[in-house]
Amino acid sequence: MKKYLLMFASLFTLTMMQACSFNQKSENNAESMDKKNCIEVLYFHGKQRCVTCRAIEILTREVLETDFAKEQKAGKIVFRVIDISQKENEAIAEKYEIAWSSLILDKSGKVVNLTDMGFSHAKNNPDIFKQKLREELNKVIK
Repeated sequence: MKKYLLMFASLFTLTMMQACSFNQKSENNAESMDKKNCIEVLYFHGKQRCVTCRAIEILTREVLETDFAKEQKAGKIVFRVIDISQKENEAIAEKYEIAWSSLILDKSGKVVNLTDMGFSHAKNNPDIFKQKLREELNKVIK
Protein backbone atom coordinates (compact mmCIF):
# COMPACT_ATOMS: atom_id res chain seq x y z
CA MET A 1 0.00 0.00 0.00
CA LYS A 2 2.84 2.41 0.86
CA LYS A 3 4.39 1.60 -2.52
CA TYR A 4 1.20 2.62 -4.35
CA LEU A 5 0.79 5.74 -2.25
CA LEU A 6 4.36 6.80 -2.96
CA MET A 7 3.89 6.09 -6.67
CA PHE A 8 0.64 8.10 -6.71
CA ALA A 9 2.30 11.03 -4.92
CA SER A 10 5.18 10.96 -7.40
CA LEU A 11 2.84 10.88 -10.40
CA PHE A 12 0.75 13.69 -8.93
CA THR A 13 3.87 15.82 -8.34
CA LEU A 14 5.15 15.14 -11.86
CA THR A 15 1.76 16.01 -13.38
CA MET A 16 1.58 19.27 -11.42
CA MET A 17 5.12 20.22 -12.45
CA GLN A 18 4.28 19.64 -16.11
CA ALA A 19 1.06 21.65 -15.80
CA CYS A 20 2.90 24.55 -14.18
CA SER A 21 5.63 24.36 -16.79
CA PHE A 22 3.05 24.43 -19.60
CA ASN A 23 1.30 27.42 -18.02
CA GLN A 24 4.60 29.27 -17.64
CA LYS A 25 5.53 28.55 -21.27
CA SER A 26 2.12 29.82 -22.42
CA GLU A 27 2.57 33.03 -20.43
CA ASN A 28 6.09 33.51 -21.79
CA ASN A 29 4.88 32.93 -25.36
CA ALA A 30 2.06 35.45 -24.90
CA GLU A 31 4.51 37.91 -23.40
CA SER A 32 6.99 37.45 -26.24
CA MET A 33 4.21 37.76 -28.82
CA ASP A 34 3.13 41.04 -27.23
CA LYS A 35 6.76 42.16 -27.20
CA LYS A 36 7.08 41.38 -30.92
CA ASN A 37 4.09 43.56 -31.73
CA CYS A 38 5.17 46.32 -29.36
CA ILE A 39 7.15 49.40 -30.34
CA GLU A 40 9.40 50.66 -27.59
CA VAL A 41 10.11 54.37 -27.71
CA LEU A 42 13.22 54.75 -25.59
CA TYR A 43 14.50 58.13 -24.49
CA PHE A 44 17.90 57.87 -22.82
CA HIS A 45 19.43 60.72 -20.84
CA GLY A 46 22.17 61.35 -18.33
CA LYS A 47 22.11 63.07 -14.98
CA GLN A 48 22.72 66.51 -16.48
CA ARG A 49 20.22 67.49 -19.18
CA CYS A 50 20.37 70.41 -21.57
CA VAL A 51 17.43 72.34 -23.01
CA THR A 52 17.45 70.24 -26.17
CA CYS A 53 17.47 66.98 -24.19
CA ARG A 54 14.44 68.11 -22.22
CA ALA A 55 12.70 69.26 -25.41
CA ILE A 56 13.17 65.82 -26.99
CA GLU A 57 11.43 64.15 -24.05
CA ILE A 58 8.61 66.71 -23.86
CA LEU A 59 7.89 66.66 -27.61
CA THR A 60 8.04 62.87 -27.76
CA ARG A 61 5.47 62.68 -24.96
CA GLU A 62 3.25 65.18 -26.80
CA VAL A 63 3.32 63.18 -30.02
CA LEU A 64 2.62 59.90 -28.24
CA GLU A 65 -0.17 61.31 -26.08
CA THR A 66 -1.93 63.14 -28.92
CA ASP A 67 -1.33 61.01 -32.02
CA PHE A 68 -0.69 57.53 -30.62
CA ALA A 69 -2.81 57.44 -27.46
CA LYS A 70 -4.81 54.39 -28.65
CA GLU A 71 -1.65 52.47 -29.44
CA GLN A 72 -0.18 53.31 -26.04
CA LYS A 73 -3.36 52.30 -24.23
CA ALA A 74 -3.42 49.00 -26.13
CA GLY A 75 0.23 48.37 -25.24
CA LYS A 76 1.39 48.55 -28.85
CA ILE A 77 3.62 51.51 -28.05
CA VAL A 78 5.54 51.80 -24.80
CA PHE A 79 7.45 54.95 -23.87
CA ARG A 80 10.34 54.60 -21.48
CA VAL A 81 12.56 57.34 -20.10
CA ILE A 82 15.89 55.86 -19.04
CA ASP A 83 18.53 57.64 -16.98
CA ILE A 84 21.83 56.10 -18.13
CA SER A 85 23.64 57.48 -15.09
CA GLN A 86 21.78 55.00 -12.86
CA LYS A 87 23.43 51.63 -12.30
CA GLU A 88 20.22 49.65 -12.94
CA ASN A 89 20.09 51.04 -16.49
CA GLU A 90 23.62 50.04 -17.51
CA ALA A 91 22.51 46.84 -19.27
CA ILE A 92 19.93 48.52 -21.50
CA ALA A 93 22.37 51.34 -22.31
CA GLU A 94 24.94 48.74 -23.34
CA LYS A 95 22.36 46.83 -25.39
CA TYR A 96 21.70 49.92 -27.52
CA GLU A 97 25.28 51.21 -27.26
CA ILE A 98 24.12 54.44 -25.62
CA ALA A 99 26.67 56.87 -24.18
CA TRP A 100 24.61 60.07 -24.09
CA SER A 101 21.07 61.35 -24.68
CA SER A 102 19.39 59.34 -27.40
CA LEU A 103 15.96 58.64 -28.88
CA ILE A 104 15.42 55.09 -30.13
CA LEU A 105 12.48 53.20 -31.63
CA ASP A 106 12.67 49.42 -31.28
CA LYS A 107 10.22 46.91 -32.70
CA SER A 108 11.31 43.30 -32.38
CA GLY A 109 14.97 44.22 -32.54
CA LYS A 110 14.57 46.49 -35.55
CA VAL A 111 16.06 49.69 -34.19
CA VAL A 112 15.58 53.19 -35.56
CA ASN A 113 17.89 55.80 -34.06
CA LEU A 114 16.29 59.25 -34.07
CA THR A 115 18.94 60.95 -31.98
CA ASP A 116 20.42 63.12 -34.73
CA MET A 117 16.97 64.18 -35.90
CA GLY A 118 16.03 65.00 -32.30
CA PHE A 119 19.05 67.19 -31.69
CA SER A 120 18.63 68.87 -35.07
CA HIS A 121 15.03 69.92 -34.53
CA ALA A 122 13.64 69.57 -30.99
CA LYS A 123 14.74 72.94 -29.64
CA ASN A 124 14.47 75.25 -32.64
CA ASN A 125 12.04 73.41 -34.95
CA PRO A 126 9.63 71.50 -32.70
CA ASP A 127 7.00 71.12 -35.43
CA ILE A 128 9.52 69.45 -37.73
CA PHE A 129 10.63 67.18 -34.87
CA LYS A 130 7.03 66.11 -34.20
CA GLN A 131 6.32 65.57 -37.89
CA LYS A 132 9.42 63.40 -38.38
CA LEU A 133 8.71 61.41 -35.20
CA ARG A 134 5.13 60.75 -36.38
CA GLU A 135 6.42 59.63 -39.79
CA GLU A 136 8.95 57.23 -38.26
CA LEU A 137 6.41 55.79 -35.83
CA ASN A 138 3.92 55.25 -38.65
CA LYS A 139 6.61 53.43 -40.69
CA VAL A 140 7.48 51.18 -37.76
CA ILE A 141 3.84 50.47 -36.89
CA LYS A 142 3.17 48.99 -40.35
